[in-house]
Amino acid sequence: MSKMFFDLQDPALAAQFRGNQEAFLGKYPLDEGVKKAIRENDVPFLAARTNAYLLRYYFFTVGMKDDEFKRRLRDG
Repeated sequence: MSKMFFDLQDPALAAQFRGNQEAFLGKYPLDEGVKKAIRENDVPFLAARTNAYLLRYYFFTVGMKDDEFKRRLRDG
């Protein structure tokens, strides 16, 4: 998951992810629980499993505003 989040720093890869999330997720060896958390933007689940910098960048990539990110992290 961290590798995928790192890769999303590349604008072309981020565009691929936004264009076809399922196909993009298929490129990485992620278990179904992780894929589900990514699909649902489950901030607490993902926060417990990756670097905070990569997590924030991922949510920036998917368009989640900071206030929403913080709320989900706090309320999770």
